[in-house]
Amino acid sequence: MAKTAYDVIVIGEGVAGLTAAGALAQAGLKVATLEAQLFGGLILNVNELEPAPEGLPESGAELASGMMEVNAGHGVASIQEPVTALRESGGVIEAVTDSGTYTARHVVVASGARIKRLGVPGEAEFEGRGVSQCADCDGPMFQNEDAIVVGGGDSAFQEALVLAQYCDRVHLVHRSDTFRAAQHWVDQVEANEKIAIVRNATVEAILGEKMVEKARLRHTDGRVEELPCAGVFAYIGLEPNTGFLPGNVEKDDTGCLRTNDKFETSMPGVSAIGAARSGYGGTLTHAIEEAKRAAEAVKARLT
Repeated sequence: MAKTAYDVIVIGEGVAGLTAAGALAQAGLKVATLEAQLFGGLILNVNELEPAPEGLPESGAELASGMMEVNAGHGVASIQEPVTALRESGGVIEAVTDSGTYTARHVVVASGARIKRLGVPGEAEFEGRGVSQCADCDGPMFQNEDAIVVGGGDSAFQEALVLAQYCDRVHLVHRSDTFRAAQHWVDQVEANEKIAIVRNATVEAILGEKMVEKARLRHTDGRVEELPCAGVFAYIGLEPNTGFLPGNVEKDDTGCLRTNDKFETSMPGVSAIGAARSGYGGTLTHAIEEAKRAAEAVKARLT
């Protein structure tokens, strides 16, 4: 495929990326978004935005769909291809995919983060056969079954509550006896008769034949048990999607991109916003604010 040129390429169609792309397109720039998976990013896993900014839908899927529609109206090209490399060439930035190369005067990295894997035997083998990372998507498949949710943050507690609408029993497994989740989520989970909290334990293997049948848990006191279940959902944190950038681009210890006050990375012509950026605040409001500020900086640079 021949190189396709844009003023700005935004990598990632999460809320940050869609906000930045829309603002830049409205400024009269030729903009494309490149997305490795499904538009909306991690927000598609959120059934109820907490808190939902005033005037925006409460559902993550509804918010992302609306933003995509608005951006299309402003002429943003949505390209469903994962970026495998980013490089400078002749004064422009090249975004390389398996299908070809796209060039831009500036690139905004809004590639976000992915949910960490447990890294235990059986997790990869049973992906799509009981192992999932989206209760809203897959919850109905576990009607009247038992499921395990792993984690202690807001996402784990929200997903446990979603699964409780379908499952006969939900086991929320956390490695300690304290939680990072907001207290109101903890209160709701503790009050739900379908959810059992398993403290001070980790999942060390996922077992079954054709489908998930059980998970092996190890408790901090050394006790091991096998818990019957049809599904395992892990929400144990995030890791940034920044592996496609050159190795010499400055990152923090977690792999997030370091930026200056204009959201510029150490790679000329490349900015970063949202969960891919070191110092990101983590909320939906932060994502939108960062995207708008970064778009203003890019617009000032290019126009």
